[in-house]
Amino acid sequence: MALAKTYTPADVEAKWYQRWQEQGFFKAKPNPRKPAYSVVIPPPNVTGVLHMGHMLNNTIQDVLVRRARMQGKEACWVPGTDHASIATEAKVVALLKEKGINKRDLTREEFLKHAWDWKEKYGGIILEQLKKLGASCDWDRTRFTMEPELTEAVMRVFVDLYRKGQIYRGVRMVNWDPQGQTAISDEEVIAKDTTGKMYHLRYEVVGQEGQYLTVATSRPETIMADVAVALNPNDGRYSHLHGQKVRIPLLGREIPIILDEYVAIDFGTGALKVTPAHDLNDYELGLKHNLAVIDILNDDGTLNEKAVLYVGQDRFAARKQIAKDLQEAGLLDKIEEYASVLQTSERTGAVIEPRLSLQWFCKMDQMAKPALEAVETDEIKLHPPKFKNMYRVWMENVRDWCISRQLWWGQRIPAWYLPDGSFVVALNEDEALKLAQQKSGNENLALTDLRQDEDVLDTWFSSWLWPISVFDGFKDPDNADVNYFYPTNDLVTAPEILFFWVARMIMAGLEYRKEVPFKNVYLTGIVRDDQGRKMSKQLGNSPDPLDLIAQYGADGVRTGMLFSAPAGNDLLFDIKLVEQGRNFTNKLWNAFRLTQGWEVSQDLPFASEKAVEWFGARLQETVAQLDEHFDKFRMNDALLTVYKLVWDDFCSVYLEMVKPAYQQPIDAETLKHTIGYFETLLKLLHPFMPFITEELWHELAPRGAKEYICVAAWPKLTPVADSADILSRMTTVLDVVAGIRNVRNQKNIGPSKPLVVAAKTDEQELLAAYVSIIKKLANVSELSFVHEALTGAVSFVQGASEFFIPLEGHIDLAAERARIEKEIEYNRGFLESVLKKLSNEKFVQNAKPDVIERERQKQADAEAKIAALEQSLASL
Repeated sequence: MALAKTYTPADVEAKWYQRWQEQGFFKAKPNPRKPAYSVVIPPPNVTGVLHMGHMLNNTIQDVLVRRARMQGKEACWVPGTDHASIATEAKVVALLKEKGINKRDLTREEFLKHAWDWKEKYGGIILEQLKKLGASCDWDRTRFTMEPELTEAVMRVFVDLYRKGQIYRGVRMVNWDPQGQTAISDEEVIAKDTTGKMYHLRYEVVGQEGQYLTVATSRPETIMADVAVALNPNDGRYSHLHGQKVRIPLLGREIPIILDEYVAIDFGTGALKVTPAHDLNDYELGLKHNLAVIDILNDDGTLNEKAVLYVGQDRFAARKQIAKDLQEAGLLDKIEEYASVLQTSERTGAVIEPRLSLQWFCKMDQMAKPALEAVETDEIKLHPPKFKNMYRVWMENVRDWCISRQLWWGQRIPAWYLPDGSFVVALNEDEALKLAQQKSGNENLALTDLRQDEDVLDTWFSSWLWPISVFDGFKDPDNADVNYFYPTNDLVTAPEILFFWVARMIMAGLEYRKEVPFKNVYLTGIVRDDQGRKMSKQLGNSPDPLDLIAQYGADGVRTGMLFSAPAGNDLLFDIKLVEQGRNFTNKLWNAFRLTQGWEVSQDLPFASEKAVEWFGARLQETVAQLDEHFDKFRMNDALLTVYKLVWDDFCSVYLEMVKPAYQQPIDAETLKHTIGYFETLLKLLHPFMPFITEELWHELAPRGAKEYICVAAWPKLTPVADSADILSRMTTVLDVVAGIRNVRNQKNIGPSKPLVVAAKTDEQELLAAYVSIIKKLANVSELSFVHEALTGAVSFVQGASEFFIPLEGHIDLAAERARIEKEIEYNRGFLESVLKKLSNEKFVQNAKPDVIERERQKQADAEAKIAALEQSLASL
């Protein structure tokens, strides 16, 4: 059947993806005869749908996996999703709210049933969307972080670390999300620049009527939780207040003035209100001075009874009201605006509340040391390596990890509380009961006497085990899969989760397998719009990836994403890049149609030996460059290298060299080499453009049942004798062709008009050997060699050779002379004005150096142009 005139992605993508799956090409299993290559997907949230960041990340993963498969490796790409505690619970709560159901009216079991129903209905959407992109995952290995086996792994690790003393329960200052009503980790806090207000409040000095101490605060609603005012003992302004007390404005409660050098003398008023329950630094100060802790906020950010004032009001509403009341009471000196940073929740967007809370923590200091060393010594390589500094700073300043979340959706903490308030940590209820009986000495203690902890674990506490747990490395530590596929090879992820996912996976790998979990970490950038803004649904600046695929084809989108995606640098997305990708698929399609339209003659001699020889050398040079780019994870350079080879060298040059004259046949040997080269190019392109390459692969030649390009052998580097000389000679020839074409453009001579060319050169032997190529590419009817310059001809110099093209019959020589003379006259006038300016001493003395330099450059340019024009005139 004749090949369609234009490439229509929709006609081929679903077809080939289905066939790849039917043939089982993506399935992987331990195979001692092959080297393993494994990649685990950064599990997208089960709530997620495909966005531009996923497109970039998964395209890069697929390129690496497909190439490894073609290299003969047992390529295993494990897909899966993350249960995403906060995000999923928020989705389910919102869905229930639409149905008129309040979470608080449900039992835990009832809520979880709704959550699992939601997960079953929507949880696999993003994985199905990845198939549209061409992701060659082993779908039989799909995992979910809350499936029974992975949950059991989480429980085993929690219990193990608790018994090693690495996990503990304690009261610490945490980041509290009042909207999600849960603690979140430092890494889930997003800092946003904003303009805040500084309120200068008057605290009356006790026993000194009419005397006030002014304290500046950005949070006047927390003054009811004040337990002291701190001054720097070296601040002479306040030496008379040492040992005194002040009254909290409006509330009237007396609190002491304490002294501590922590207080900055030159910030604010130099007086600091101390509120240990609502500020981390104040908490540390409170511990040092043995101060009380008064928490005036409820879980949802409203004020509780301990506040006495504004009880039940939201914290921000209370702030507005107290400012007004302070003003009316004469206790507010002034309000100043200042540049501030707002700490917000990554998931809900709510302003974070620093809050003392009883939580579960995992010690990080000891596990961080070997994880830091693994990156410092390049046992794990970060690409690009600039991220090593960020990683080092994080790991050297690591803090204990708050791993408990006040949610229902997630892995419930395996701790059970006894009636006396003590607790035991166990893998399951049966083990918990036995431990509780032993701990209490009461053999009659029943399971109903125990209460399991209400909190669930941070989502990252499951995903940090991902490279091990997906291969059941906790369930069966010596199974064939984990022994063969672990450690994995490459991880592709985003820099913003370098610490709280990548680093923690390294810790878990070293702790539980005594091996790092991967060898390379490729860090992608953020996909941004043309204004530099991160693409997001909220801004409405992100195209729908599935719409892009429908319009431009998956191959066009994949290449468009990679054209400007260097590791670690943000990608400024431009739809023109995707159009360029689509145009590339069309170019490839048309090149194939061109070769398929040639008739072959077995009687013709091999006419394109030089062209075939050159492209063979060029192809091998590119294979070497491509392999180096892959080894160094220069993914966009790899794509651009093969792109230029196909578009520039193969389509624009090689095919033009070898294609037969109109309606004439091609010799069999040239066609054989051309089809062989095309096959190799398809292999090099396949990891980037899997669909069109598979389609053309099957059009190129009859294939067997298992002969698909996705499992064809990756081209190996085969050195070509005299490769450097072959490439150098053709470079010279193509430069000559470019010179002739340039003359055509300058003199407005159409490409269909044959030209006569004479060469004055020391490279006569070289040019004579390639004369047929020069004639064909530049449409030259005759190439001769001369010892003297020709008159009445335009000339150009290429290397050490000079070429002459008689223009008689192509242009009006008299008109051309007149045009050149007029241009010389204009440029002489321009040069004269520049020289006049430069000869003006006053101008030279007063003008800036860069202005003078620009004028001198104008002089040089004008002189060079006049010289070239005079030479052209002389040649005529």
